[in-house]
Amino acid sequence: MAVDIARKGRRDFYTELMRDTRGLRREHAAARERWFNSLPWERKEETLFELELLLKGLVCFANPRNHPGLRAPTPLAHDFRQELAIMREGVHRITVVSRQLLGKHERAYSFNRYLESVLAQDHARSLLAKEGTTQNAPEESLAALRSAFTNLAEILDGLGRLGRIHYRLFAAVGSMAMREIGRNVYFNPLMKLEFRPEFDRIRSFEVLEVIQSIESEAGHKVVALAFLSLFRLLRYMRTARALAASRDDVARSHLVFAVMRSDARALSSFLRREVAGTLAEGFEREVLRVPAAEISTRLGDFAIEHETLRRLKATLESVGSQLRLELRRAFGRLLPAPRDELPPGDLQEAVLTATASLTAFLQQATVAIAREFRPELDGERIFDDFISRAAQSERLRRDIWMFAQILRGFIAKAAAASTAADRWAGFTTFRFIRDFIVYFRNMGYQLLRFSDYERFDGFMALVEELTDTDILDPARLGRAVRECEEFFAYLMDTFEKIGQREELHGVTFDRKDAAETLKLYLGQGAGG
Repeated sequence: MAVDIARKGRRDFYTELMRDTRGLRREHAAARERWFNSLPWERKEETLFELELLLKGLVCFANPRNHPGLRAPTPLAHDFRQELAIMREGVHRITVVSRQLLGKHERAYSFNRYLESVLAQDHARSLLAKEGTTQNAPEESLAALRSAFTNLAEILDGLGRLGRIHYRLFAAVGSMAMREIGRNVYFNPLMKLEFRPEFDRIRSFEVLEVIQSIESEAGHKVVALAFLSLFRLLRYMRTARALAASRDDVARSHLVFAVMRSDARALSSFLRREVAGTLAEGFEREVLRVPAAEISTRLGDFAIEHETLRRLKATLESVGSQLRLELRRAFGRLLPAPRDELPPGDLQEAVLTATASLTAFLQQATVAIAREFRPELDGERIFDDFISRAAQSERLRRDIWMFAQILRGFIAKAAAASTAADRWAGFTTFRFIRDFIVYFRNMGYQLLRFSDYERFDGFMALVEELTDTDILDPARLGRAVRECEEFFAYLMDTFEKIGQREELHGVTFDRKDAAETLKLYLGQGAGG
């Protein structure tokens, strides 16, 4: 589904992100579009997406930091035979998909390969090889990929017969693949947070309306980027789930999860570290555009926009932090490391569990951002396969329990600090206060934002008070403790009520899983 909503002359960052993030020259982008439109079969979008996903997956998988497991293997001590086998499957699949996309041009490629094998003169062979590296059209770029990865597949088949694969050999294969992909003119998906019009167009009319309705240019830009990234990550999860349906294909899901971890890490970093500056700079530019004589009449509009951007910043930062937590949980607890060599059936089950967990979060994150602008919007209106009410309630129950434990810890530390506060008369800085503010912004804000908590304004004022000071004020700390005690009681009451919902009837709360997740959230597990 497409939508074309005029933005009153303002820039359309949604369209620009899909068109410009890969950095193709205009003539190359036009040639690629013509080539794609000329492909005759219906599933061309899925085929092209698979090719670029595998290309990026191969490079990301060559970095052990993108592998599941609590800790990456020690490079010098680890045998990368199993990882090389996964890489070999990906390379073979790339050759198959490249052949499909080449279509009728595959015959010319095969003929050139035949000539290479029969030509006796080195000069003639070098001329033929040079001709095969030209990339004046998408078909030639595909042929170059096809040739490079066919050769790489044969190398990997030979390496697979060796006894031990040390890290430098494994990394060298990844470097070869990255070099071939990096110098490809039309098919180079290695940039972070990049999008393609062939398969990244958002088909939810509600989400497109949200994007196009945002008045602020800075807000429009960051929301468009967040939505495009979240839908791309959701597509990765659908691909991994499809691979898990076949025991012959499930091993390739490791390549998909490597891309997932790389791209999700980039999105999380952007939302946590760059959104605030991007929104502030954009707001400043909009204010400076207004003539001085009109400032006084526009103050009301600026105040409304400032509040909108402030809430948006808090939501996006919270989504970024929770995404980091979900990555830690999925890659640290749910997914096996490639070196574990699980039977295909066990790997299938693990992939399905991880994709379900990550999909649930990504869908809810998308809805949370959309509801900043349309509070009445339900997940079912955005996703046909939106997570069940039972899954929503179970996840909410877990998050409430986790933040309640953070509140309990803050209250206990504040009580222990009261003696020190009296002794130092308010001149002592306490790290636990800053930690609590971070935890609230990352998790508590969303619980507070969309709840019916009647003391919402008071709790937000508390956070602002604690944020505005670097010293401990006993009176201020006392107010903070009282507000936290009230919110803790509210959360525990809500926790009990959620457990009584019909969809959770007979479902015991998994306190151990919640506690392990909380440890990951507090930074005691795998890195995101």
